[in-house]
Amino acid sequence: MVRHYDGEPIDREALERILSTVRRAPSAGFSQGQRLVVVTEPAMLHAIGDAMSEDEAVAEGLEPWVTSAGAIVVVCVREDDYHDRYQQPDKVDETGGEIDWPVPYWHFDAGAAAMLVLLAAIDEGLGAGLFGVFPDLEPFLRERLAIPDDVTLVAVITLGRPLPDPGWSAVTSRATKPRRPLPELVHWERWGPAQNANRG
Repeated sequence: MVRHYDGEPIDREALERILSTVRRAPSAGFSQGQRLVVVTEPAMLHAIGDAMSEDEAVAEGLEPWVTSAGAIVVVCVREDDYHDRYQQPDKVDETGGEIDWPVPYWHFDAGAAAMLVLLAAIDEGLGAGLFGVFPDLEPFLRERLAIPDDVTLVAVITLGRPLPDPGWSAVTSRATKPRRPLPELVHWERWGPAQNANRG
């Protein structure tokens, strides 16, 4: 996660290549509920930074994050697209109704789209960072970016040419928390530490 950039604009063609990757993202029932709002205008980036009190973070020794980005991508999803799709004849359950969703796959699909944007940014030689949309920021983003009420804001991705961010690095999780070892994350054949240990 990059949290400091050189502030230069990003070439429109590079942005379009990055954004086009989300069309290949997994999507339950091919519902395609992911939506992106791209912001490149410096004035709006600064307005969002102000709404996030970025000046206070800078005063505390952290590098400017949103205001130094060349662009941001607000990752959204429209849940109704999934309900609409799963009420169509080829998707209804045995009773003729919508399935009982085991998890909200619209959120999974939005996360998959976000990951594609992050990876595509790297392919373009850019840095990227992601942060969640907390309740105090959501009304501002929804109003200023004209995001409809039936669309959920999931995350924001910052994009740009990276600069060092020693301030952020000192206080963020990547410096304060170690990475979990792979055997703690991955279970082979079935869940259990004994099987993982045997794979060294």
